[in-house]
Amino acid sequence: MSSENDNAGKKYFVNVEGKEYDWDSDTITVAQIRELPDPDIPADQQIVEEFPDGSEKTLSNTDVVTLKPGHRYGRAPKYKRGRRCTNVW
Repeated sequence: MSSENDNAGKKYFVNVEGKEYDWDSDTITVAQIRELPDPDIPADQQIVEEFPDGSEKTLSNTDVVTLKPGHRYGRAPKYKRGRRCTNVW
């Protein structure tokens, strides 16, 4: 993890559900990710990290994420038997 001095003058962006938010650090907690959109993402919904190659990782509420280019965060997709349901945000 970088020190606060290492991040001086750097600007980071967090993409949550397709919207970019300015962030002043190279790390963010899952709780902070939940609070960025309006309305907040409820605690009962999983947060996933989407990688540039299309793979995903479900994050726990205690995870601290190091921000990287090309990564997005949002609700876990919802599925029903036999077909995928899209989220309405």
